Amino acid sequence: MSAALQPGDLLADMDFAAHNAEVADLWRGYWEGTPSRTPVIFGIGTRFFLKEPGANPDGVTFQEYSEDPDLMFRTQLGFQRWFRHNVDQDAELGAPSAWPVYVDFQNYFEAAWFGCPVAFRSGEVPDATPAFAYRPEDLLDRGIPDPFGGLMGRAIEYHERFCELAAAEPYLGIPVQPPTYACGMGSDGPFTVGCSLFGPDVLCTLLAAEPDRFHGLMDFLTTAIGDRMEAWRARFGVPVPQDSFGMADDSIALISTRMYREHVLPYHRRLYDRFGTDKMRSIHLCGDATRHFVTLRDELGIQSFDTGFPVDFAALRAQLGPGIRIQGGPHVALLRHGTPADVEAEVRRIMQSGVREGGLFVLREGNNMAPETPLANLEAMVRTGRAMGSLTPTNGDTA
Repeated sequence: MSAALQPGDLLADMDFAAHNAEVADLWRGYWEGTPSRTPVIFGIGTRFFLKEPGANPDGVTFQEYSEDPDLMFRTQLGFQRWFRHNVDQDAELGAPSAWPVYVDFQNYFEAAWFGCPVAFRSGEVPDATPAFAYRPEDLLDRGIPDPFGGLMGRAIEYHERFCELAAAEPYLGIPVQPPTYACGMGSDGPFTVGCSLFGPDVLCTLLAAEPDRFHGLMDFLTTAIGDRMEAWRARFGVPVPQDSFGMADDSIALISTRMYREHVLPYHRRLYDRFGTDKMRSIHLCGDATRHFVTLRDELGIQSFDTGFPVDFAALRAQLGPGIRIQGGPHVALLRHGTPADVEAEVRRIMQSGVREGGLFVLREGNNMAPETPLANLEAMVRTGRAMGSLTPTNGDTA
């Protein structure tokens, strides 16, 4: 029995101890390269749980959540309790030994650190509004921001408040773990940050028409991002370099592979070589970016890809080979608007595509669960994914 179980929880009858033991064995096998079946997980973030009545019964808004550290802290705890008792997946469920919390400035934190205002639009996640016109020199003239200044200073304040709240009292009789990760340690990627600062139209025009100015900007952004990451990692005792380093740069989906190799790859290489060993490098890329994956594997040594949509899983596995780790699955729009039968059919199609060859595939949504996705569709994905993932992979996975 979970100490945090409440009436109406969908997983009330689950044996959490048995589930968690099975999941621990599953992931141990996955990381050793011999999983007993395909793991099935969900990426569910702030935009999902603030729109989910069961997880957010008080109707907390994005702006309220973002601007009040005490409310952010309490809201996360409420979500963790709800999520662990209502959404089945191959992750630890039920009451944890300690509740995890984190300072959540989402995907706007880097652009806001550079000086962009943050907009809170009704019903939408907060986002940074481009603050610079066509002239990258306007940004360069400001110089590299203080790693702990601006929004990053606020992140430190939130972190310290979270530590105070965590030490003050347990939640539902269970301790709260002080945050172990801080947003300043990672990056959404220099090309994506540039798109946030100037708008993708301006950045792509610079790349195509004025490459010297583009590279001056990218050099500045990469240096600033890297210096901030190193300062934050030093503050929190994270080694540089480290094994299993990963980052994102979703906006490279906007450009061709030739343009990527010539204009963006050198800056990615700088960050991976600065912060990562050659062990288990990873990248997250939403959107239609799979055309870059072979280049990323060969040039940067990426060994694990977290994908978005659309993805041709058969072609991707054939291109990358059985030794590369791939995460992906049904499009979030299908999960949001389809029926359980639609989800089951799509999961079967993906699992039979050949992507499971070698066993290094994780089934998840593609990518980051949309608000108001029916829980029945998540149940269908887990049920079908586990059944199909228990079959022995073959070429074509036609079983």
